[in-house]
Amino acid sequence: MAARILSDLGCPETTELSISVVGDRSIRIINREYLAKDRPTNVISFSLQEGDCGGINPHALGDVLISADTAAREAVDGGIPFFERLSFLLMHGILHLCGYDHERSGEAEAVRMQQKEQQLFKILKKEGLLSPTGL
Repeated sequence: MAARILSDLGCPETTELSISVVGDRSIRIINREYLAKDRPTNVISFSLQEGDCGGINPHALGDVLISADTAAREAVDGGIPFFERLSFLLMHGILHLCGYDHERSGEAEAVRMQQKEQQLFKILKKEGLLSPTGL
């Protein structure tokens, strides 16, 4: 699924990405340590293309961390399958690594990110990748 998302975003096949699925306790610690937010969250992305060492390895995009606990709660709240919610969070995290932002760049960028999410989600759904059996 990650490879398909990266391909649709125009990333080369040699792009490297780390994906970790963790629990609320772990993501809360990471959120507190790195983002100064003392609470669990659904997904966190860390780019390896930004900061002082950004660009050292142009193929290493970054890390996506997803809380399975939060994803499960959000799936129940939204009435959607868990794997679908987990897939959406993976896509959301990858979009952040590819420069999309909905928090700091203003309303226009938030809309652009949401439109890209909808576009990619439709593709993944059409190709049957939004269920564990679609892999």
